[in-house]
Amino acid sequence: MVRNCSTESIAKVVREYEGVKRKHAIGEMVKALRIDAPHVVAAFGEDAAVIEHNGEALLLAADGIWSKLMEADPYWAGYCSVLVNIHDIAAMGGRPIAMVDVFSMSKGMIQEQVVKGMHDASAQFGVPIVGGHLHPDAPYSVIDVSILGSARLDSIIYSHTAQDGDIVVMAIDLNGRVHPSCALNWDSVTMKSAAEVRAQIAVLEEIGRKHLVTAGKDISNPGLIGTLGMLLEISGKGGEIDLSQIPKPDLAKNGMTFEQWVRMYPGMGFILTAKEEKVPELIRTFAGVGMTAKVIGRVNNSKSLSVRYDGSETEVFDFIKNGIMHLTEEDVACQSR
Repeated sequence: MVRNCSTESIAKVVREYEGVKRKHAIGEMVKALRIDAPHVVAAFGEDAAVIEHNGEALLLAADGIWSKLMEADPYWAGYCSVLVNIHDIAAMGGRPIAMVDVFSMSKGMIQEQVVKGMHDASAQFGVPIVGGHLHPDAPYSVIDVSILGSARLDSIIYSHTAQDGDIVVMAIDLNGRVHPSCALNWDSVTMKSAAEVRAQIAVLEEIGRKHLVTAGKDISNPGLIGTLGMLLEISGKGGEIDLSQIPKPDLAKNGMTFEQWVRMYPGMGFILTAKEEKVPELIRTFAGVGMTAKVIGRVNNSKSLSVRYDGSETEVFDFIKNGIMHLTEEDVACQSR
């Protein structure tokens, strides 16, 4: 059970979390950058852009690492710079191909640790880093990575395609630990074999190919509730989730509160929506690669996200008044709409 928390406290913690608030500027950037192109199937609002090329889909994404993590643990920052990009391709039902990076550094020791983390993650997941750019004399240290992936055009998992009545499923690898360098990172990957983590990434490609879900996103910096909020926002939908159904490890054993857990960035975790008849197979498919998947809620047409627990219900986001990314349906240009 979820103890010592209320729907009001969880809603407030999520709304005020820096990982959520950092997303607010996205809408303004999209309006300034967007250019329609016939070969771009999907772009802003998705975990990766979908580009049609010779009848197949190229997936292109980029991600950067918070400077706070670079300062706390350069090795883990380098590792995560690779991990988050691989997640973005997997979340689209794609296969990661290769990465490039832009690395700005101010200290040689930072470089050595960051590069080792990047190398170790690249080797573990089997996705090579094939080039990039280095600023060896910057006044700060930051790492950004871009990734290329591929997918079948008919098997892509989009973020903007959730539908009224869909079931919300959270899938996560609970076999891990709170990372020693970051209280809001759930590390379920560094202790796993290459075969284990590659199977977990590949399972999303299988899920896309079998059309088991209507939409999906990897759980990113906004945490599981914030990530679901982003998915619902760009789908033009709303939803409600039951806090008691959220899969979680033994919180006391791991020295965590529930408020901490809902803000976690997981080593392997996804939020998905699916038709009710597809849910049992979806849950079994994740179980086959050591991940726990549970039904936590349902999509509706309210254009708001609410959380329920023990008879109480509180609105977390009103996507009309105070959305997360401030994107409209017009901002999310997608040929699949």
